[in-house]
Amino acid sequence: MIRPTSRTVLIFAGGIPLALFVVIYDPALWLLSFNYGLLVMLATGTDVLLAFPPRLLDIKIATPDKVYIGERGTITATIAATRWRRSTRLELIAEQRGEVEPAQIVAGELVPGQAARIALPVDPRRRGKIDIDRIWLRWRGPLGLVEFTRRIAVGRAIDVLPNVRGVHSAALQFFAQEAIHGMKTQQQTGEGAEFDALREYAPGLDSRFIDWKHSARHRKLLCKEFRTERNHQVIMAFDTGYLMLEPVEDITRLDHAINAGLMLAWVSLRGGDLVGTYGFDAAVRQYLRPIRGASSFARIQRATAELDYHHQETNFTLGLAELNVRLKRRALVILFTDFVDTITAELLIESMQRISNRHVVMFVTQRGSVLQRAVDAAPTRFAEVAQAVIAHDFLRERSVVFQRLERLGVHCLDVPSRGLSTALINRYLMIKQRGLI
Repeated sequence: MIRPTSRTVLIFAGGIPLALFVVIYDPALWLLSFNYGLLVMLATGTDVLLAFPPRLLDIKIATPDKVYIGERGTITATIAATRWRRSTRLELIAEQRGEVEPAQIVAGELVPGQAARIALPVDPRRRGKIDIDRIWLRWRGPLGLVEFTRRIAVGRAIDVLPNVRGVHSAALQFFAQEAIHGMKTQQQTGEGAEFDALREYAPGLDSRFIDWKHSARHRKLLCKEFRTERNHQVIMAFDTGYLMLEPVEDITRLDHAINAGLMLAWVSLRGGDLVGTYGFDAAVRQYLRPIRGASSFARIQRATAELDYHHQETNFTLGLAELNVRLKRRALVILFTDFVDTITAELLIESMQRISNRHVVMFVTQRGSVLQRAVDAAPTRFAEVAQAVIAHDFLRERSVVFQRLERLGVHCLDVPSRGLSTALINRYLMIKQRGLI
């Protein structure tokens, strides 16, 4: 499509008052006024002839199959080299649908004899799908009087998945690296509970694990070695209610929880445990039974990617009761959630008490919300002082809830979103070392 630019319209419209003034001044000069319009049209036609011809345009669009939440993806437009002798400035923009930041116009230069590669950014806001319908391309003639527009149909979708980059690259500070592989030499109280072998006692080993019967038989001190148990069930229960939709560092609390949960799933699968997922809010949304093997990680990743966002209040009574029924053997249940008011917390505590009677429960929340910022900010007005006092009361009630849960035997973990993955894996390894599952 070819159309005149604003410069053309301005030149033509700006000449109309001048032409009228000439005709009014001397009617015999009407031909000169008419020639002005023809001159503008002639210049426009010349610009069309000098512009880059659309028939030479050979463009290929490459889109990524997936983008991780919290990261930027790119749509690459490759324009083949042509025999055109002048450089042409091209502008591209993507027509896209979904939970994504507004598209940006990206400019590139097509140099004679060289191909051009132009990258269009894609910034997802939430997990799901981003539909790339078409790419719009435009360029102008050398005089800037006409503009060419080309529409490139794409019709592709990009999957926005939970971020698993940290599974392969993050430097985690574990309690002990050997716990990943499931083998632990007994050197501290409570590390592992499954007997592995006997070894000769050495200074530094716990004397309480000396096997006196075998020591008497072999006439030297022998100490028991233990290994960390395998085949435990680990269930990651995600609260998909409205409280988990609060954005923290540009992504929601739910996505932070899913990213940390995937890190834990990878470590657990490598350690020989079985990992499953569970999603609920006002109703049960998803359940993936515990599966084993590192090859099952992709299946867990797909299951977490399907967890949708719901603007509903979470029903802990229904969700945890249903989970308690589905689990037939003792498991480690990790609940990713959040709470604000004490009424919801009371119902939460009652439900946690029932499920903690059969299973080991880890209660995971993310610190650093609006309440914490209101308390930490230096007040400058009386209204800000009142807000800080109210926020402090909410945080105090929050700490009381944690204390009540810990008295029930629930392991509470309240850390900032940035350090959630490391803290979660460390707590998981500590529970395994103590043989609590």
